Amino acid sequence: MALLKALLLPLQLWNDVILKIGRGIGIVAIGLMVAAILIQVFFRYVLNNALPWPDEAARFMMLWLTGLMAPTAYRRGGFVAIDLAVRALPERIGAIVSLFLLVVALAVLLVALPIGWKEVTGFSGSFTTASLQTVFIISFTDGFPWLSFEFGWFKMPRSQMMASLLVGVFLLIVVNIELIIRSLIVLLGGGEDLRPIPVGEDEIMAE
Repeated sequence: MALLKALLLPLQLWNDVILKIGRGIGIVAIGLMVAAILIQVFFRYVLNNALPWPDEAARFMMLWLTGLMAPTAYRRGGFVAIDLAVRALPERIGAIVSLFLLVVALAVLLVALPIGWKEVTGFSGSFTTASLQTVFIISFTDGFPWLSFEFGWFKMPRSQMMASLLVGVFLLIVVNIELIIRSLIVLLGGGEDLRPIPVGEDEIMAE
């Protein structure tokens, strides 16, 4: 039990801090995505002169806000789920079933992680977007040091869009491991000592 709690503490701190930063960036991304869509609507339907970049910009923001905010939703139980059968089971059996499902989810995420890495470092990641520009490029490689930076005006590489998948899956894995450890502690009878997962004030009010 003590070992599990010792393992849980750094994961909780990591998720509390990193996911909060991710939510902040995700909120900004939502605003920028909406702004890009409204700009395109105005230019296309009012001025009859569609711009080349808003569609790609909105897609870029959508990918990143998903990758950064999905881990928070997963941690707080915000994903769509059919849990009627689990709730109908005795509490202990239901907890075992939930733990099993978390382990299955972890296996799926571990399979997805190298897929995300290949999307970023592979051949498809070397293509560039048609219209988006960036002042720096982050390049991912299979060998050390894994990251390199170039500064200047470049067409945005597809890898910087698909990196949202890699980051999102990694954060989901960390959240999943935290949830597994929490489930194990509950099964062993230490659930009363667990600190609840923090929920934003807006969600508390919505409830």
